[in-house]
Amino acid sequence: MIKTKKQDRVPGIIISAVLFCAEMAFIVLLLYTKLISVKYIGVISAVLLVFLLLVYLLVRKARKKIRFIIGVVLSVLILAVLGTGSLYIYKTVSALDTITGVNKDVTKINVYVKEDDPAQKLADASGYTFGILSELDRDNTDQALQQMYYELGSDVQTNEYSGLSELADSLNNGTTGAIILNQAYLDVLDEMDNYSSFSSQLREIASLQVETVVQRKTPQVTEATGSTTETSDNSSADAAVTDEVYTIYVSGIDTRGEMTASSRSDVNIILTVNTRTKQILMISTPRDYFVPLSISNGVPDKLTHAGIYGVNVSMDTLNMLYDININYYFRLNFAGFEKIIDALGGITVNSDYEFDSQNTKGYHFNKGENHLNGEQALVFTRERYAFEEGDRQRGRDQMAVIQGVVDKATQPAFLKNYLSVMDSLDGCFETNVPYDIIASLVRRQLDEGGSWQVLSYSADGTGDTQKPYSMSQKAYVMIPDQTTVDKAKTLMKKVREGFMLSEADVAR
Repeated sequence: MIKTKKQDRVPGIIISAVLFCAEMAFIVLLLYTKLISVKYIGVISAVLLVFLLLVYLLVRKARKKIRFIIGVVLSVLILAVLGTGSLYIYKTVSALDTITGVNKDVTKINVYVKEDDPAQKLADASGYTFGILSELDRDNTDQALQQMYYELGSDVQTNEYSGLSELADSLNNGTTGAIILNQAYLDVLDEMDNYSSFSSQLREIASLQVETVVQRKTPQVTEATGSTTETSDNSSADAAVTDEVYTIYVSGIDTRGEMTASSRSDVNIILTVNTRTKQILMISTPRDYFVPLSISNGVPDKLTHAGIYGVNVSMDTLNMLYDININYYFRLNFAGFEKIIDALGGITVNSDYEFDSQNTKGYHFNKGENHLNGEQALVFTRERYAFEEGDRQRGRDQMAVIQGVVDKATQPAFLKNYLSVMDSLDGCFETNVPYDIIASLVRRQLDEGGSWQVLSYSADGTGDTQKPYSMSQKAYVMIPDQTTVDKAKTLMKKVREGFMLSEADVAR
């Protein structure tokens, strides 16, 4: 009889033990993510404990079949919920670990020969004279030359040239047998008259990588006290950063290589984020803005070219333009951005105009709301020739697409696409924002709730033809309209200081 009673309780004990272990593992996983505050974890733990006791009461006597079956079904449902929740949490943490805390730029310095040259690898060109730029991007070139020395075991004979056109001509006329060039300059050559087909006539025989650490003045938040300290590698006239206000640079690239590779930045948006007032202000700066780069000794260049020298240079150049301090950056590969939008199931974007895209796809967009898939959204963000305001309107459309993504991602229906969105982030999105800061922002939003106000404003300018720092000839540039630059400064300052802006404040 005693043996029968013990046997009657064994199944219930096993089921309860399995459920207890699963619940404990889930709670430990929640604590590990740092995404949920302790008070909510306490609530979740209490609920799970109640369910555990309920299941135990139902399954503790196997001979009471109806209660036992109900308990088994309930325990299976709880395990299924815990498993699904664990999968969502794992995907979230995995995605954040992949895209956050990136603190390096990779500059690819490649060795090129003409397409019909017999050299197939660097060793084949060991006796060649290599053309290099005398001043532009010289630090990276020198590091690449040092790597070549170690690989070849001998000094590399070089000829120096003052500009891209002179360097390209040296290869075309046979003065040099090969050239050593930052890969990102190929896009610049494509912009230049008489050199638009030059990159298609080259063949890469070696690729040398130069890594640079991206360091910024960033808030270091101490959880226990809420106090904030700063680390810095650059100065700024901006007020001290805090754990409530962040200034973030969004760089949109269409890189030839991986996300960390230095590349021209076709999208240049500054986010001013005030977590206390729940305001986000997006400031778009045209890619052709003619401004001094932080490395050009006062010589103006197109803003897009700053990305050739690394994301640090892009941020420092915008710091100089707007007299701010950018803490962090997000880098988007807009070609890969298609994946995110498709994973979301498309987005709704408001267009200021009705227009047809000028590319081969020939998409039509209506004034007002448009539901776009990834490819259509990418075409929408790239179009500029359909507008009288050209690149200025393109900047506004880029912000409209970002707004559309935010709107879709904050809807309850987002949950059904959540896992596919997490999978789509890898390879098209990265940031140097640490995981702990993102986790703290998520916790705060869950604790406080409330919606966010997102506003946008675009700096403006006047088209002109000038010789940029990074080019050997004159090209189209945009001379900044200082009035719009000053207004952007004022708007960012107001958001940082906690003033609530309205649509009227950012109206053009």
